[in-house]
Amino acid sequence: MTTAQPGRAPEAHLGAGVAQGAADRELSVYLHVPFCSVRCGYCDFNTYTAAELGEGASRSDYAGSAIGEIALAEEAMRAAGLPQRVVSTVFVGGGTPTLLPPRDLAAMLGAVADTWGLAPDVEVTTEANPDSVTAADLHELAAAGFTRVSFGMQSAVPHVLATLDRTHDVDRVPQVVDWARQAGLQVSLDLIYGTPGESLADWQTSLRSAVEMEPDHVSAYALVVEPGTKMGAQVRRGELPMPADDDEADKYELAADLLARAGYDWYEISNFARAPEYRCRHNIAYWRSQDWWGIGPGAHSHVGGQRWWNVKHPRPYAALLTGGRLPVAGVEELTAEQRADEEVLLAVRLAEGLQVAPEKRERLSELVAGGLLEPGAAERGVALLTLRGRLLADTVVRALVD
Repeated sequence: MTTAQPGRAPEAHLGAGVAQGAADRELSVYLHVPFCSVRCGYCDFNTYTAAELGEGASRSDYAGSAIGEIALAEEAMRAAGLPQRVVSTVFVGGGTPTLLPPRDLAAMLGAVADTWGLAPDVEVTTEANPDSVTAADLHELAAAGFTRVSFGMQSAVPHVLATLDRTHDVDRVPQVVDWARQAGLQVSLDLIYGTPGESLADWQTSLRSAVEMEPDHVSAYALVVEPGTKMGAQVRRGELPMPADDDEADKYELAADLLARAGYDWYEISNFARAPEYRCRHNIAYWRSQDWWGIGPGAHSHVGGQRWWNVKHPRPYAALLTGGRLPVAGVEELTAEQRADEEVLLAVRLAEGLQVAPEKRERLSELVAGGLLEPGAAERGVALLTLRGRLLADTVVRALVD
């Protein structure tokens, strides 16, 4: 790993190796919007409220900074000898991207389209809080070329939302889902399970509420209490109880069962879609180690086995771009062994399974015996997780990379 001089262009680290085979890899773009109206107690993402930003970093100027980085990114690609490729997926995340006006998000997407071009079937997603959009906003985003919206529902139980410091009302979610459908957008709902104080019945209520809205896609993530967050401090002081491991397992099994019965197939451990065309192709690009360029403070990029990440705070980020320099903070070039291990770590999570190298296939029988892999797939040399295997995916990964 190399710590870059802030502002040093990544083309200095993108040698000829990144261009090898690039024409066969898809290109995705991630646009990070680091603004939130309120910082949720569990969140450790690179986000900032207005009070935390200070001078030199403004929401109103942000789209211009991101567009400036897109232009410099294109120069870096050409300097590294990368072939011209249209963008297959765009994902706008955060933070709360929809705190920016739709015209700013449209301008950022327009810059991606003008710089690289968009595939005819491009997938363009924005995250949104249920209380951060109006019906008019969603229609404007759809008109600008967005195809999906991912709402941070998290729970349908008021006391769980309160523990998570979420600002929206339970009744707001079906309203925004309806607005998104009217705008012609695909809808994904994000859920979190394992919040301190959440019962199994609470989680069942959230799942049933989500299914009743008939979204195209559902994500169900276990809460991770990170050190340094408000919730982490509350748990450390004993103000909030952490659920036991078997509580999370019970909740995942409930989600898998209830969603399957409602017609949602799992395609990645935490992600379910009601048809293959509704799977999040952007996230699949991550799991398949395709190329993506991250735009924005703290955004990460991966091209041809090389990774780098931007400076985190919006102020130095904007200052570097104003000076015509890419805001790169660190660079890492993966070895062949690291790339192989990472392929196992990511691909084994997918419902299509992982084709295992012949020299490691003797380990499959042990994992089948432990109930972690599907026997029929293992006979074909494919590591395909069972339900128990999804709960213990780290065990499978360790067995296949050690």
